[in-house]
Amino acid sequence: MLALAAGAPAVIACFAMMYVEGYPAKVQWTVGILVLGVWGACVMAVGERVASPLRTLANLLEAMREGDYSIRARGARGDDALGEVMQQVNAMGATLRMQRLGALEATTLLRKVIEEIDVAIFAFDSESKLRLINPSGERLVGQASERIMGLPASDIGLDEFLDGEGERTLQRAFAGGNGRWGISRSTFREGGLPHSLLVITDLTRPLREEELLAWQRLVRVLGHELNNSLTPIRSIAESLGSILRRQPRAEDWEEDMLHGLGIIGSRSESLSRFLGAYARLAKLPRPKLDPVDVGAWVHRVSMLEPRLRPLLDEGPPAVIQADADQLEQVLINLVRNAVDASLETGGRVFVGWQRVGSAVQVYVRDEGHGLSNTANLFVPFFTTKPGGSGIGLVLSRQIAEAHGGSLSLRNRADRPGCEAIITLPA
Repeated sequence: MLALAAGAPAVIACFAMMYVEGYPAKVQWTVGILVLGVWGACVMAVGERVASPLRTLANLLEAMREGDYSIRARGARGDDALGEVMQQVNAMGATLRMQRLGALEATTLLRKVIEEIDVAIFAFDSESKLRLINPSGERLVGQASERIMGLPASDIGLDEFLDGEGERTLQRAFAGGNGRWGISRSTFREGGLPHSLLVITDLTRPLREEELLAWQRLVRVLGHELNNSLTPIRSIAESLGSILRRQPRAEDWEEDMLHGLGIIGSRSESLSRFLGAYARLAKLPRPKLDPVDVGAWVHRVSMLEPRLRPLLDEGPPAVIQADADQLEQVLINLVRNAVDASLETGGRVFVGWQRVGSAVQVYVRDEGHGLSNTANLFVPFFTTKPGGSGIGLVLSRQIAEAHGGSLSLRNRADRPGCEAIITLPA
């Protein structure tokens, strides 16, 4: 319509001039038909030049809406506005194609991982209907995915896990087996609606493997210590038996007997101390939680070391829920180790505390030689000190972990020495 309106004044002026000038009818008809034909052809050409790219653009957008990103517009030029639009649409199609290809590859990888992972995975929609299950989940419930897909969680026997705590451990019998299971539940959104992701892990086999490793370590340590004590006892007993069987006996046979019996008694006492230490390590009582002032705790322990008084680094006031007696034993062990190390070099010992987020850190720093072997620090009965039992650090770490905290030892970065850090929840 705009093209027609643009040519209309010239056409009207042409017909008016031919009428006023009195041109013959034959000329008027010939010129009029020619002018009208050219005018109409130009109007149709303008319309086609505008409509054709728009139809092409509409087809491209419809193909993209349906997920086909392979179609491209031909003849797109950058010297006009519609050409620039076509070029941008072509570029957007290429980008969407690459993104879709990446999404398909990621989805394929995720599906493969879910199929191969050795935990049962279930996804439920907002109506608690099953929307996803992996092969481990099929084995757990004893049914194929084709039969249970879309069924409510109650029909599968998993509705109790969609409520309550998100993380739990329980003993339960499923169609695929009986044992101890770890239940983990989280939520995600799809299509704006909340969905539930349920992960069920079989803990029986890992627990049995850890139990077997624990027994192997126990037997190895006990066997080593028992052999260390029983081998010399057996050797000395055989020697004493040969002394008694010898005829005539030597003049100092009684002295040899007393000396051998003394060695047997000493090794027996050492073995008894070892077994007592192991029993102490295994029978650590659960902490009785009461309010403990951190400053008073640190000051009290620092006053108990007579050989080298530790220097205090005062921290902010802090009160924690803990077993004061157990924590005192931990700090006594750490301070005693720090003093032993510093006395060898003539260094000092520093004890202090600080707040780190939602935790309290109590540290003991010495100026000794530092740690030469950090791999065996928490191995039971491993010690580098003459006469050491090798259970002090193990007990200390057990006590810290029983309080929901941790114990770490490391060499100091600023100078020679060691730093022990007790981290406890505030």
